[in-house]
Amino acid sequence: MRNQQEESSERLESDAERRRRRAQFLRDLAEARELRDRVQPRRAKAARLRHAMRMRTFRW
Repeated sequence: MRNQQEESSERLESDAERRRRRAQFLRDLAEARELRDRVQPRRAKAARLRHAMRMRTFRW
């Protein structure tokens, strides 16, 4: 049986690892989005306009 301190330190390490992997994933996603926007500027502009319209019509 493990003691409480060992379990909490393992959980903290796994949380930190999960956050690190998530941050890397989000960086990769943003990079892929930028690349797609450079390759397809017309589609990117349409997506920006759609997003702006959604934000304007969103009710708080």
